[in-house]
Amino acid sequence: MDKLLKRKIDTFLIEWKNNPDKKPLIVKGARQIGKTRSIEWFGNQNYQSVISINFVEQKKYKEVFNDGFEVDAILKNISLLNPDFKFIPGDTLFFFDELQACPNCATSLKFFKLDGRFDVICSGSLMGINYKEIESNSVGYKDDYEMHSMDFEEFLWAKGYSDDFIKELYMHMLHIEPFSSLQMEVLLELFRDYVILGGMPEVVNTYIRNKNFSGTLNIQKQLLKDYEEDITKYVEGLDKAKVKAVYNHISTFLAKAKENKRFQITKIAKNARNRDYIGCVEWLADAGVINICYCMNQPELPLKGNYDPKLYKIYFKDTGLLIASLDEEAQEDLRANKNLGTYKGAIYENIVGDMLVKQGYQLFYYNTDKPALEMDFFIRDADSLIPVEVKANDGATASLNKLLKEDKYPDVKYGIKLCYKNIGFNGQFYTFPYFLTFLLKRFVAERKTIGSY
Repeated sequence: MDKLLKRKIDTFLIEWKNNPDKKPLIVKGARQIGKTRSIEWFGNQNYQSVISINFVEQKKYKEVFNDGFEVDAILKNISLLNPDFKFIPGDTLFFFDELQACPNCATSLKFFKLDGRFDVICSGSLMGINYKEIESNSVGYKDDYEMHSMDFEEFLWAKGYSDDFIKELYMHMLHIEPFSSLQMEVLLELFRDYVILGGMPEVVNTYIRNKNFSGTLNIQKQLLKDYEEDITKYVEGLDKAKVKAVYNHISTFLAKAKENKRFQITKIAKNARNRDYIGCVEWLADAGVINICYCMNQPELPLKGNYDPKLYKIYFKDTGLLIASLDEEAQEDLRANKNLGTYKGAIYENIVGDMLVKQGYQLFYYNTDKPALEMDFFIRDADSLIPVEVKANDGATASLNKLLKEDKYPDVKYGIKLCYKNIGFNGQFYTFPYFLTFLLKRFVAERKTIGSY
């Protein structure tokens, strides 16, 4: 089988296979981000036999657990349905896809682990996984891997850039070495393409194949419809119309250029009350559709527990889908002229939030009127809180300067400004072009080793 796109999960799966004490693996993530393709490719490249079962497309296989969860009983029932499957101890991968359609499969993971003869990977859309049920069925006997749509590094791989090229980018960042004008021009152009496309594999594949944006918007719009249909299909215990209403208003909140982009129920429906929408935002987050960014109580460590769960912004998980949700005139301008228009502040915030989440960060912001202080994101290193300012234009950095200069924020020792400018450091905050955001976690972990402070 052909696999065009190199993904980070490829390396993870090889490391998982080589672990002598590995547990069955559950690969989680939103729909259509490439889970099935990557796992099938890995299986076919690394095992003599791959037993691939999709519980949505092959409903009969749900019954293979009816005689109990002992591995031999499961094998017997699978071979009844397909006698051509070969069960080779030590060289067989069981790939159970669409796990959400067969929670009983999760119970079997304990028995596959104890048996030890076969490797097992499960996958499913977060939108359909009742993960609490699966967790209770397999606690202690499985590992999890959360997959995302393609990050900027994977996008660069798709464009043909090598790991050595990525390493060179990082060396510029680590040693605060500005890029040449040609490097900046090329990298910013690549980043603008990534912003418009996002990281959904089918969208990126189409762009790579056609060498332009042709056909990508139609794919993105269909993905948005598919997500909406899945809300209707999978939401349980909540008002589906209210979940859809939140989903369909994400770009509305982000477009409030002159206001705080905080989520407010009253902007969805007149006289709407927060208590009527309890659980709707959380469901979309659990389903892998949105990222939630919580407002911190104070700009100080620790991050966890130091925020108001009722104050938050919501972003699309994939910025390409945010852009696809905009009106047709904005789409035409974006693809023809790369003009982000009135939405550019929202789009830059969304892409930075997405890039931080793909590095394992949770999202936090800060906003207060007295004194006037607003910061887009916060991350941390071992001993300091790091404000991250996202600038659509090269404007003033009043809030960043205030956080760094005032003694009442002792946890803040330096800051990061992301914009369309070259690399720099003024003694207080680092300036990085947007396209380096995917390397931030590595940078803040390693920066002290070269004495920059």
